[in-house]
Amino acid sequence: MGKDASYSALFKGFCDYCGKIPEKLNLCGLSLGGILALNYVIEYPDRVNSLVLIGAQYKMPKALLRFQNLIFRLMPSSSFKDIGFGKANFIALSKSMMNLDFSADLQQIACPVMVIVGENDNSNRKAAEKMSRKIRGCEFEVIENSGHEVNVDEPKRLAELLTQFFEKV
Repeated sequence: MGKDASYSALFKGFCDYCGKIPEKLNLCGLSLGGILALNYVIEYPDRVNSLVLIGAQYKMPKALLRFQNLIFRLMPSSSFKDIGFGKANFIALSKSMMNLDFSADLQQIACPVMVIVGENDNSNRKAAEKMSRKIRGCEFEVIENSGHEVNVDEPKRLAELLTQFFEKV
């Protein structure tokens, strides 16, 4: 991400990357990737063919982000070395996302959408349910025996859902 560890810098980089692809996009994002994909379909609706959001929020839970930042501050910097994104950058990114709120834009999404959440993803399940009701024609799926990382907890079930969805669009 370079020197600017902010959501706006990350989103700009994502937009630059997507802008190089000439075809309409089928976007699928988990967590932060889902937030970026949601933001992209709102900003560039004519560039997106379909959207899958997994464990994503549409309005940032400020209390959760503050708690997460507190935990990050208490963790040793060495905890971040294997992920290629330093402790200070994680905290800065999280702070820059506090005011994101796509609530007013959800009803404008016109492409096919599927929202997926793990049954034990307590931080995101209610938001996923609400979001799926606000997006016209949205499909909603809860993956059993899974937490936030459905791709790790139930990869076969996730692959089945994605295959079924993308075969229809």
